[in-house]
Amino acid sequence: VGYDAEETIRWTWREDGGRERVWVVDPAHPIAAGLGAGFVLPEEEMYGEVFDIPAPDRLVLISWFEGGEVFRSGCCFTRGRGRVFYFRPGHETHPTYFDENVRRVLANAVRWAAEPSLGLAGERPTFGHRPEPLEPS
Repeated sequence: VGYDAEETIRWTWREDGGRERVWVVDPAHPIAAGLGAGFVLPEEEMYGEVFDIPAPDRLVLISWFEGGEVFRSGCCFTRGRGRVFYFRPGHETHPTYFDENVRRVLANAVRWAAEPSLGLAGERPTFGHRPEPLEPS
């Protein structure tokens, strides 16, 4: 079975190379460190709401595009004992990954994701083959 993003996750998009303004909406979050109120990417692919994903645990960044669209572009999730950060900016035809603010977001996100999740201390769950039953027969 192949992966088809159009069937799995839905959003609107346009490859126009317009301007994107990334707003920091949670300045207290560690991923937002050093970003101020936000930053501008002079050319980027547009993604717009409705973005068919679960509500994030915390929303750090939103984007506004030159055509008027908005998008949740920095979403934090906790899953089990791990952390996930979804970051929208980036397209192969635009120089997004050379932007110092994008690099700062990525570095901050790596540090945040590597920290132990609060409240998830304790024994790690066991996965995989279990040679012995939990209760003897």
